[in-house]
Amino acid sequence: MSRLRDPVNGCPWDIEQSFASIAPYTVEEAYEVADAIERGDMDDLRLELGDLLLQSVYHAQMASEAGHFDFGDVVEGITAKMIRRHPHVFGTEDVTAEEYSAKGMEEGTWERIKAEEKSEAEARRAKLGLPSKHEAKSYLDDVPFGLPALTAALKLQKRASKVGFDWNDVGAVLAKVREETEEFEQALESQGALEQEEEIGDLLFVLVNLCRHLKIDPENALRRCNAKFKRRFAYIESALKSSGQTLQDATLEQMDRLWDEAKSKAKTA
Repeated sequence: MSRLRDPVNGCPWDIEQSFASIAPYTVEEAYEVADAIERGDMDDLRLELGDLLLQSVYHAQMASEAGHFDFGDVVEGITAKMIRRHPHVFGTEDVTAEEYSAKGMEEGTWERIKAEEKSEAEARRAKLGLPSKHEAKSYLDDVPFGLPALTAALKLQKRASKVGFDWNDVGAVLAKVREETEEFEQALESQGALEQEEEIGDLLFVLVNLCRHLKIDPENALRRCNAKFKRRFAYIESALKSSGQTLQDATLEQMDRLWDEAKSKAKTA
């Protein structure tokens, strides 16, 4: 990467890149890793992990050129963090098994360690003359705006629930789903595009909340649904091709019938 970014002998495209221009590729590569895992393709996973690693190397190289940090600093930082967050493994303090159960990690020990890290990070920034990351910020501002919308919604809801802003049961969430559905239907009848977008956003947000209460990852649920849609659509294409037709030739009724066939075959498989 250092050679690729060399101002004299490097690659013109790589030299022109910045943190902002590379960031979308970083997100894309993370999703391609998740896709390889979903498909169970270990050879592809090996390649995709390499692509994702390249993103870390790329950002670290640009930071090194600007005098901020280098790749070694990145590795050192995450190593120290993992040791600190797992004292029961690395023997840095006495911790009971109950404290480091999944429940204990989420509700106690893990949050305490993260809070300590934030305090130390703030002290370090002050020493370097950098502004505070948390001064005059909302409780929810720790959730990055650049996350995929479903993931961000889930994280916002989890944060709010920690201070008691939450429904007590799934039934209450389902009632809210119905309420938001009705409000969207009303917007379809009498309101403009912006109002309709807002209402469907509200509906999506509460559906994420329903997923959270059911301990379902909405991103994974939608990803699996996308894969299912692709499989069934591929069945339609294959069936039409076998009868000498194309998608463009077929009627909606034909495609609906083949879609139902695909569903039926999946259930009996």
